[in-house]
Amino acid sequence: MSQISVVLTDDHVVVRNGIKLLLENSHEIDVIGEGANGQEALNLCKKLQPDVLVIDIRMPVMNGIEATSKVKEYSPNTQVLILSMHDDAEYILDAAEKGASGYLLKDSNSDEFLKAIKTVHQGKKYFSGDISKVLVEGYLNIKNNPASTTTSDTEQEKTFDLTKREKEILKYVAAGKSSKDIAATLNKSVRTIETHRFNIMKKMEVKSAVELIAKINELPTLKTELGL
Repeated sequence: MSQISVVLTDDHVVVRNGIKLLLENSHEIDVIGEGANGQEALNLCKKLQPDVLVIDIRMPVMNGIEATSKVKEYSPNTQVLILSMHDDAEYILDAAEKGASGYLLKDSNSDEFLKAIKTVHQGKKYFSGDISKVLVEGYLNIKNNPASTTTSDTEQEKTFDLTKREKEILKYVAAGKSSKDIAATLNKSVRTIETHRFNIMKKMEVKSAVELIAKINELPTLKTELGL
C-alpha cells in the first residue's frame, strides 16, 4: 500500500521534529513538506499536493483555521487535520465550519494520531471523543438555550443592511452549503464567497456559521426576506 503523503505545519521546530519522527516511524506516512505558518502550508500544498495537511492553529503570518478555509483552492484533494493544544469550543466549531476533516489535541497518543490521519485520508471525519462532545454541545447550546438567543422586538426586525448578493449567499449558508458549493453555484471564486461571508458575519455580529444560522432563526423578518 502506498504511503500517505503529509505536509506538517507548526511554528515550533522541536514540535515538528517530534511529530515527523512519530509519523515516519509508522512506515505508512511520508512527511513531504514542513511549514511554520499557514501561508507556508498553502504554498507547500500547492506545490506538493499532499494527501493530508496536519496543521496547528495559532501561528504567525496566517493561522491554521484561515489556512484551512483556503486549502481546497491550492490543493483540491488535500484533507486537513487540525493538531492543537486548544480545546476551546470556539476554535473547534470554527475549524469544523472552515472545512477541517479532523481535530486532534496534541496530548493524544500516537495510535490515535495515526488513526486520525488514516481516517481523514479516506475522506472521513475524525474528531476525538472530547472534541466530538464539544461539537455536539456547541450546536445544542445554540439551538436550545433560550437565554443566549433572546432578542428585543427591535432586533427581531433587523435585516442588517445586507446587500442583495449577501442575502443570496446567506440563504445558501442557511441551507448548509459550503463556500466551495456556493462559489460553484454562483460561478464565483471561493475567495469572493469567503469575503462576502466575512462581511455578513461582521454585519450580523456573529463569529461562526452556527451562530449565524441561530440568528437567522431568531429573526422572522430576515427569514421572510431570504425566503426561508
